[in-house]
Amino acid sequence: MSLIELDEKNFEAEVIQSNLPVLVDFHANWCGPCQMAAPIIEELAKAYEGKVKIGKVNVDDNSGIAGKFGVMSIPTAIMFVGGKEVNRQVGFGGKDAYEAMIRKVVKS
Repeated sequence: MSLIELDEKNFEAEVIQSNLPVLVDFHANWCGPCQMAAPIIEELAKAYEGKVKIGKVNVDDNSGIAGKFGVMSIPTAIMFVGGKEVNRQVGFGGKDAYEAMIRKVVKS
């Protein structure tokens, strides 16, 4: 259960009410930079399993969630801690940018 597919039904429980920090990748299947981010997000989900949750929101299928968090451009990654946004990366940041977001909130 490394990478979580998030939608309107499970977002509240998996992200807002999570005891762990949660990195959410807002993406779409047609988005080229999103496709570049996908294997990195999956790799980080495995590497940080048990320390941070990592989930994906397809903005085409879940426009309400994207709208609620002001996601205007994809890919956008948002880090949540205690149900609140603490960091955001708009555009493809590469592995270093995503991992830096995680390291800011994960105690080693």
